[in-house]
Amino acid sequence: MKIAIAQLNYTVGDIDGNTAKIVGAIDEAKARRADLVIFAEQAVSGTPAFDLLRKTTFLELCEEALEKIASRCDGITALVGLPVLTREGTISAAALLENGRIQRYIGKKYISARREMGFLVPSKGYEYITVKGHKCAVVVGDDLSRERDFDKSVETIISINARRYGKGTMTYRYEMMRDLAFVEGKNLVMANQVGGSTEIVYDGTSGAMNSRGEVVVMMKSFEEDFQLFDTKAEAAPIAVSSSYNERTRLIYEAARCGVRDFFRKNGYAKASIGLSGGIDSAVVASIAVDALGAENVRALLMPSPFSSDESVEDAKRLAANLGIGYNVIPISEIYTSVVNTLKPVIGGTEFDSTEENIQTRIRTVLLMALQNKTGHILLNSSNKSENALGLCTLYGDTAGAFSPTGDLYKSEMYDVARYINRTMGNPIPESILTKEPSSELHPGQKDSDILPPYEVVDVILFRMIEEGQHREEIVNAGFDAEVVEKIHSMIMRNEKKRYQFPPVLRLSSCSFGHERLMPLTNKYGD
Repeated sequence: MKIAIAQLNYTVGDIDGNTAKIVGAIDEAKARRADLVIFAEQAVSGTPAFDLLRKTTFLELCEEALEKIASRCDGITALVGLPVLTREGTISAAALLENGRIQRYIGKKYISARREMGFLVPSKGYEYITVKGHKCAVVVGDDLSRERDFDKSVETIISINARRYGKGTMTYRYEMMRDLAFVEGKNLVMANQVGGSTEIVYDGTSGAMNSRGEVVVMMKSFEEDFQLFDTKAEAAPIAVSSSYNERTRLIYEAARCGVRDFFRKNGYAKASIGLSGGIDSAVVASIAVDALGAENVRALLMPSPFSSDESVEDAKRLAANLGIGYNVIPISEIYTSVVNTLKPVIGGTEFDSTEENIQTRIRTVLLMALQNKTGHILLNSSNKSENALGLCTLYGDTAGAFSPTGDLYKSEMYDVARYINRTMGNPIPESILTKEPSSELHPGQKDSDILPPYEVVDVILFRMIEEGQHREEIVNAGFDAEVVEKIHSMIMRNEKKRYQFPPVLRLSSCSFGHERLMPLTNKYGD
């Protein structure tokens, strides 16, 4: 049996556009003499659809579109994902289409992702279908990681899925699939979602394994793709890389895909960014240029009284290397005016974070003015380390319409920067990579004034956030107790800032506000 795997980039709510893509892939599958063509989970609706899954009119439109799709299934069988309204509520289902008709729905049993809880209800789970005498088990979504002991007569397990990208998740996914295929002794074929959907990015990387657990079809990551798997043909196994450099490449491609689709799917064309001469804005600007084109990216350089000449020159060189337009707008006069205006309130007090935050908020006012006047959508250039510790200013450097890198630790920003230089012709000046991190908000400021190097900080943060380790465990692993306590305290008292972030592209396995969602009002301090 020949199975066509259609890996397509869908848009939530664009039922007509998604349907056109599905119909086009069915026509291609027929032209290539496939017996079965499979599409991702919730292909018709796009995902995550959240409260759209509660709208009867939305669900009716999805089913009407499915009827159009079914009418094209003459001489071919199709499995198409969509939300379906049942007596118990909305389920995520695979629709079996044959002979121009909708034959039945196969629903998902396990609702495990937070983005689906409250919007979807469980169904009865996997079912069997037979195509051209070939018996298959059809599994929807995360049921794949929970179901075992399929009927011995089943030759192929088919998974339609919507698994998002996260660092390390692809390795786990393929290990799970390999074990399942090998232990069950069956072929395993998966069609996954691909593309950005606000803060989520789906990696695609659909494919097929033979009954020995060997990968024989590996589809593109973060791009649309269409391939055939022939259950009867022998195919050479494909090696799956899991090196650290490959991991950094995937992070970069996920961020680029997320930016590209956030702009394209929301009808935006141009981006703006504040360039500081630091690593974070350099990485975000480089990603934006790759995703949108240099002609669609514009920067403002806004030195304050405490900005070094070196940082301004670094930012200029970066902009020139990337080929983006920029303006230098010193904020010293504005800053002095604001501080003088506030003298009746803060006059006579020592310089502190008040004056520092005024600088970052002035910059945001200017960047938002550029967005309002020209339509250049502001990209935030934060990182996860600073977001975790609260080393960011509300309504200042936390502002923006979208944050491509807010789920990457500071040390990972350097990894991505080096990858960018290796693959894009060294646009980021070496001086940006080698200078000590600093916000330059007061004379001689360095991040190391209050923290150890980020290589140490990030390991502690990772243990606390991703791995959920208690402070005692981290100290027992050899980290300084005072530093661990300080970092924990900073994380806990800055939840209020994280509640007010822009959408942050989820690139880790434990993103703030999703896998890690803490109550804002919270007396638990352990």
